[in-house]
Amino acid sequence: MQKQPEGAASYLGAGVDVEREEQVLSRVIETATETFAFVRGIGKPVLPIGFFANVIDLGHGMGLALSTDGVGTKLMVAQMMQKFDTIGIDCVAMNVNDVLCVGARPVSFLDYIAVQEANPHLIGQLMQGLKEGARRAGVAICGGEIAQIREMLASEREGWGCDLVGMCVGHVPLDKVIVGRSVTPGDVIIGIRSSGIHSNGLTLARQVLFTQNRYTVDTKFEEFGRTLGEELLEPTAIYVPEVVEALERSLAITGLAHITSDGLLNLLRLDAQPHAVGYEIDRLPPIPPIFSLIQQSGGIPDHEMFQVFNMGIGFCVVVAEADAESFLEIVKHHGREALQIGRVVSDPERKVVIRPHGLVGQDNRFVKV
Repeated sequence: MQKQPEGAASYLGAGVDVEREEQVLSRVIETATETFAFVRGIGKPVLPIGFFANVIDLGHGMGLALSTDGVGTKLMVAQMMQKFDTIGIDCVAMNVNDVLCVGARPVSFLDYIAVQEANPHLIGQLMQGLKEGARRAGVAICGGEIAQIREMLASEREGWGCDLVGMCVGHVPLDKVIVGRSVTPGDVIIGIRSSGIHSNGLTLARQVLFTQNRYTVDTKFEEFGRTLGEELLEPTAIYVPEVVEALERSLAITGLAHITSDGLLNLLRLDAQPHAVGYEIDRLPPIPPIFSLIQQSGGIPDHEMFQVFNMGIGFCVVVAEADAESFLEIVKHHGREALQIGRVVSDPERKVVIRPHGLVGQDNRFVKV
C-alpha cells in the first residue's frame, strides 16, 4: 500500500477499511455463488457476481437485471441539516445507474426505510425524494418496507434516525447484455459529469470537514454559492435518459461504468476478455470545488482522492470511436456535460492510467508515479 503523507486524512483513518471489506466480500461472493445451483431454467443468473448488476434468465431470450444499494452516511448530513427531501433521489440514482451498466433499462424500484420511530414528517420527506428520483429515472416504486428499529439506529436528533436502501430491476435481451466483453483497444472513453460528491466517500468528507476543521453545515463558501450542507446534499445524478437513448439507438457501446467508490478504477470491473486492455485517461474536467475543499482541508494526496471520490466524473461509457460523437450529442440533448476523457489501450496488466495526475491504478489501488 502507498504510504500516506504524515498528517494526511484517509478513508482508513476515517473508519472505512477497504482492504478488510474486500476480504469479507470475497467470502460473501463465494457463498452467494453456491446458491446459483439452486435454480434451473427461468431465474438462473447469467453473470457471475461482481458486475454492477446481475441478470437472471426470464426465458424467451429476455433477462431481468437486479441491483441493490443504499446512500451510506450521506444520511448523517441530512440529519445535520434536518433536510431529507432529496436523499431519496440518491437512493434511486445509486441503483438505476448500476442497472444501466449491464445494458438494461430500469423499470421498477423497491425501498427499505428503517426508522427510530414512525415519524410522518421524516418518512414524508424521504418519499418525496424517492418519488422525484423515480420520475427522473422513469421507474415505478412498486413496494417497499418500513421498519421501526429504534435501538439499532443512532441519530443527530432523537426520533429522526433512519437508513434508506433500495433495489432496482430492469429488462434487457440476453443477447444485448453489456459487461465489457466487446471492449477493444481504440475504443473511446466518454465521461459524463457528476453533480458533486454523489453518495460515496461521505465518511471521509465528514471526518475532514466537520471533525478536523470544525466547519458546520451552515458554513458558506463562495465557490459553492451556498452552504456546505447544501453542497454535500446535492443529489446523485441519474444517467438513465441519455444512456437508455443511446442503447435504443444501437450505438456501439462496449462498456458502461458507474463511478462510485474506487473512482475510475470502476473501469476495471468491465470484463474485457478476450482482450487484455487498460484505460488511458488523458483529459479530465476541472475538479469540482467540493473535492478541492476536502483535499486541501485534509491534506489528502491525489491517489487517495481518486480512490475514494468520483472527482467530477459520475459515469463512463466506452464506445467505438465511430459512435463517440453521436453519444456526446445525446448527452448534450439531455442537458448534461460529457467529454472524451481517454481511450482503451492494449495492456496485459490491465491498468487505469490518469495521466493529468500521474496516477496508475491496478488491483483496486491507485499509486503516484
